[in-house]
Amino acid sequence: MLLFEPATPNEFPECTVVEWVRRSARRHPEREAIVCNQQRVTWEEFDRRVNQVANMLIDTGISRGDRVAILASASVEYIEVFMGCLRAGACLVPLSTMASTQALEKMVSDCSAKVFFVSESMKELVWPFIHDLPDLLPGGRIAIDFADDHCNDYQSVTRAADSSDPLIDISFSDLFNIIYSSGTTGVPKGITHSHLMRAVQMERVQQNGYADEARTLLSTPLYSNTTIVALLPTLVGNGTVVLMPKFDAQQYLQLAQDEKCTHSMLVPVQYKRIMDVDNFDSFDTSSMRLKFSTSAPLRADLKQDVLNRFPGGLVEYYGLTEGGGTTVLAAHEFPDKLHTVGKPAPGVQIKFIDDNGNEVSPAHGGEICGRSPAMMSGYFGRDDLTLDTLWHDSNGETYFRSGDMGHMDEDGFVHLADRKKDMIISGGLNIYANDLEIALLEDDDVEDVAVIGVPSEQWGETPLGLVVLSVDCKRTIDEILINANSKLGKSQRLSALEARADLPRSSIGKILKRELRKPYWEGDQSSK
Repeated sequence: MLLFEPATPNEFPECTVVEWVRRSARRHPEREAIVCNQQRVTWEEFDRRVNQVANMLIDTGISRGDRVAILASASVEYIEVFMGCLRAGACLVPLSTMASTQALEKMVSDCSAKVFFVSESMKELVWPFIHDLPDLLPGGRIAIDFADDHCNDYQSVTRAADSSDPLIDISFSDLFNIIYSSGTTGVPKGITHSHLMRAVQMERVQQNGYADEARTLLSTPLYSNTTIVALLPTLVGNGTVVLMPKFDAQQYLQLAQDEKCTHSMLVPVQYKRIMDVDNFDSFDTSSMRLKFSTSAPLRADLKQDVLNRFPGGLVEYYGLTEGGGTTVLAAHEFPDKLHTVGKPAPGVQIKFIDDNGNEVSPAHGGEICGRSPAMMSGYFGRDDLTLDTLWHDSNGETYFRSGDMGHMDEDGFVHLADRKKDMIISGGLNIYANDLEIALLEDDDVEDVAVIGVPSEQWGETPLGLVVLSVDCKRTIDEILINANSKLGKSQRLSALEARADLPRSSIGKILKRELRKPYWEGDQSSK
């Protein structure tokens, strides 16, 4: 039973993503579907391979709604498994390649996966538990690119399978995927997306030109929703997915030039590295029509640099993997709003609430809550956690709480302040780490920064800045601290700065503030 009802879409999707991709293969069978390293796979070949994966899963014992897990580096085979799983009527569980062995075991057990695909690069992470999973079907351990006596060989079992379409009936209410959070304690939360939710998102196909012979360059991990929201529209639009399994800024530019890529999804840290390439201007990226950014805020100065030097439009998405409240900033259309994350996407309603759950004016701001047709079905098997993320307005309509703080200006653009859990409460006053980080990043000698709250006997907690300095920096850390504090209000000032060689980030570029805070709060029951 659903705990809530998403908003009703303006236009109900005509079919599922599975059917759209099936139609794509019929439209231009000779067109390239996937390019990865030396592999070039046409849509006709891709469609046949998807059918073989689907039939292999069905022959193994997979039924409609069963979960199929995959832990692998980006490859042609990964996308074959992705679409083959869905065509078999199963639910895909793409696992994070950054997760620990303990977390991965919890994820696979939590979703009761019946088949588990693994690539050689991930073998050591799963070998401690892969032989002891009670829910796996006989033959349910499948090695994608290596040989092992305890696993079925991917190429052997798929090429032996029937290549005709199994034509499994799929309902909009069926689960499309489960994406697990990267939680470090307890059982990570499994975010469930239905076929309806994913189909609703395909309005982006026409809006963003994916149907116009798009060639989309993807260099972020395939398990991430960041990548999936660019992968699916490309496939639905009968385009070409150009995979870059391991990101390198120089090679990215070479690939974009050689493959004449038209679209790309990147995270902020990748944009920074690309724009810092010494010979950036020597590459011909004129084919690029639209670039996207998500997963973390893209700094206004970096947006401007991308607009100035990198051909094509720039679109920033703000939102949650859970869905609900998504905003869109077409930076090339609103150059005076680069400090914002844009306006609510079509069909999205955004409201703001205070600490007591009361709705406040958009101008005053508070915690951002969102509602739309594209909302998760809930956290897998955890109604209690799902209920915790819901907020209901005075009309009884359900919104997702984002955990982010912000406000909306008079033009309808959303300004982010901070993650609620990252807000620092010092002497009873709220300090937004983002404000302090902006002040530090205005310094030419600061390359990267994270501001966290650390214990303080006098104030309860106090802001500490962790900075990565430029290689040419000649100033002392104290001089940089004084400069930053001169731009901040008295109640905002940093207590200290520490220089770091680098800052820990997730595979999609988010700074891992929990890791940064941990050494300072160890043993403190109020630890964040």
